[in-house]
Amino acid sequence: MTTMPTTDLTEVAARLDADDPLAHLRDRFLLPPDVVYLDGNSLGPLPAAVPPVLTDVVTRQWGTDLIGSWNGNGWWEAPLRVGDAIGALIGAAPGQTVAGDSTSVQLHTALHAAASLRPDRALLVTDPDHFPTDRYVAAAVAERRGLEVLRVSPADLSGFLRTEGDRVAVVSYSPVDFRTGELYDMRGVTQDAHRAGALVLWDLCHAAGALPVELDALGVDLAVGCGYKFLSGGPGAPAYLYVAHRHHRDLRTPVPGWTGHADPFGLGRDYAPAPGIARARIGTPPILSLLALEAALTVYDGVDLAEVRAKSLSLTGFLLRCADELLTPLGFASVTPSDPGRRGSQVSLRHPHAHALTRALADRGVIADMRAPDLLRFGVNALYTTHRELLTAAWCLRDIAAEAAYDPNPRGRGPVT
Repeated sequence: MTTMPTTDLTEVAARLDADDPLAHLRDRFLLPPDVVYLDGNSLGPLPAAVPPVLTDVVTRQWGTDLIGSWNGNGWWEAPLRVGDAIGALIGAAPGQTVAGDSTSVQLHTALHAAASLRPDRALLVTDPDHFPTDRYVAAAVAERRGLEVLRVSPADLSGFLRTEGDRVAVVSYSPVDFRTGELYDMRGVTQDAHRAGALVLWDLCHAAGALPVELDALGVDLAVGCGYKFLSGGPGAPAYLYVAHRHHRDLRTPVPGWTGHADPFGLGRDYAPAPGIARARIGTPPILSLLALEAALTVYDGVDLAEVRAKSLSLTGFLLRCADELLTPLGFASVTPSDPGRRGSQVSLRHPHAHALTRALADRGVIADMRAPDLLRFGVNALYTTHRELLTAAWCLRDIAAEAAYDPNPRGRGPVT
């Protein structure tokens, strides 16, 4: 990696890392040497706790105990057990979160359920800049239920609800803009929606594990999220669904699977939903990936999310400073808010050759990603990212841009999540 030290930034990074109360948590991950990993907001790195658990699940629980593991090793209860572990990270009391299925399935379930809870309302409101899956699922649910989708930015929601709120069944947003890292006002949006009599569904994919999320305290109705970003559950890790206790009695899901039945082993002819959040279970849980996620969540054992948030803001603030001093003169522009209260756990920079620059960074051991057409995105995870790594990434990007050491027309695109 190229280094032409900027003394002041070097000293600042060293001091901040030396004072880091979370530095010891880096040892909970199996990070490859000589790699600066700034893409954990797409796929979290491997926690050290996962390989031995998976070995045990495969060789003993599956290999030796076989079908007896559904009871003997707690496989049957895993969706609710893992759900409660995630719930502890998103401010949810036990019994409101279930893990399993994909984010898309959980979104579909949540939006259908929300519409069923407001059957007299015809509008589904979502962010025009939402992640594509959220937009696709919203459109599909609306079509099947005879609803109208309106795309309203979070900044315009309050005014929209003052005139159209009595028609809105559910408002669906993410606390963090997946492209820019901008953090929206969960409390304000939730209160505005409730004043209009609408429900709120939050997509926590880019928030859970990165910052405190207080679902119960905010009065959130429903939430979904994935397990493979900041939660580091592995590629395709199960997603989760949160539904507030007050909605459980009337909760109706679009796919009444057998594991969500009140008596799943009674094999009854007709469906009767299980009590509580268990009725949101659908099919046989993906045990291997579910238990990998459960092991991954132990990286948060004993961790105060307020400290995670404080370090995240220190990291992103430092990277914004590096960008301002080292990269702005070379044509980069930050699109991530400088205001800490409006910033998630990533920094996005605009440059016309974002794709090529991301590829060139990877060749130098700095793993980031991009969002079309022109955003470089740097995700930070306070459990393992250091200020020194961010300075190294900025140095590399400066040198690549200054030397034009990149292919302006690279082929192919990587996964985008």
